[in-house]
Amino acid sequence: MSRTDILTEIKKAEADAAAAVEEAEADKKTAIANARRDSVNKIQAAEAKMRDASEAAISKKKAALAAERDKLLSVGTAEAKELEGLAEGRMPKVKDFLNKEVERTLNVAS
Repeated sequence: MSRTDILTEIKKAEADAAAAVEEAEADKKTAIANARRDSVNKIQAAEAKMRDASEAAISKKKAALAAERDKLLSVGTAEAKELEGLAEGRMPKVKDFLNKEVERTLNVAS
């Protein structure tokens, strides 16, 4: 092989090596971009899953609290009606007592 052929072979090998390095750099950049995109997607999916789980837990707790509230309100309403019935039953006695006290006060003052 002549010296020119050897130099041509070397230049060709160098050009091939440079092209391979350039292709490897492009592949590296593509791989990094894909990895970043995948990681962002995974993070967003995990956040969405966590958000859904927390919203479901909050909704479940709200439903339980609403049921407890309704139960307490019905108990309180029943107790209030019972007390109202007792008060109405005692009302004639109270009126009679107050009338007697007012009359007694008027009789003492006159």
